[in-house]
Amino acid sequence: MEPLRVLELYSGVGGMHHALRESCIPAQVVAAIDVNTVANEVYKYNFPNTQLLAKTIEVLMEFPKIESVHPQKYAMDVENKIQEKNIEPNISFDGSIQCSGKDAILFKLETAEEIHRKNQQDSDLSVKMLKDFLEDDTDMNQYLLPPKSLLRYALLLDIVQPTCRRSVCFTKGYGSYIEGTGSVLQTAEDVQVENIYKSLTNLSQEEQITKLSMLKLRYFTPKEIANLLGFPPEFGMWDTCRIQLSCVKTLKNL
Repeated sequence: MEPLRVLELYSGVGGMHHALRESCIPAQVVAAIDVNTVANEVYKYNFPNTQLLAKTIEVLMEFPKIESVHPQKYAMDVENKIQEKNIEPNISFDGSIQCSGKDAILFKLETAEEIHRKNQQDSDLSVKMLKDFLEDDTDMNQYLLPPKSLLRYALLLDIVQPTCRRSVCFTKGYGSYIEGTGSVLQTAEDVQVENIYKSLTNLSQEEQITKLSMLKLRYFTPKEIANLLGFPPEFGMWDTCRIQLSCVKTLKNL
């Protein structure tokens, strides 16, 4: 069987290239294509012998240009999502909203059905705990959520603990957008998320920030996300991603 000749579109940091290598299928990646400059730096570091093109695939193929009347956005506008859920950006934590059954909002805009689903996922012993993928030799203070984000988006965060066996899928919007881009990690032990959220009613903003800060919520590091995605320990150049995440956090605090 002749080796496959592979053109890797939307190559990112090289996840498909690595998976192909691990599959032991005879193949050669003849070229990789992506426009993300940070991802391309990581790709070149790990696959230096593969031709990498910083282009869009439309440039390389004679696809007809189709103008869309309603172009799709990459990330959901969090402000619009907040309005859809009938809450203000500076959130009122009054737990007086009540409805019955599986749609009842218990706390943090999560319904009984959603919490039950997450508990079931965390009970699946065939899945490793998140703590098996975490770094222990990195200064994590730089990854803590800033007070502004804690207060503004507290009800939209997907919070996990090291003993959880699930997380939200991580996207490239992680660190820039809050909802739907990835989970945040609660690093404080012996602090119950539910108790913290239910204690926020009628507190001032400063007091709410103090309470939420007790959870010690932080972003997952690029290396930890790579671990969760199955990249090997030797897959390198995550410092490039760390710098990008630090820049994003700095800009958000300006």
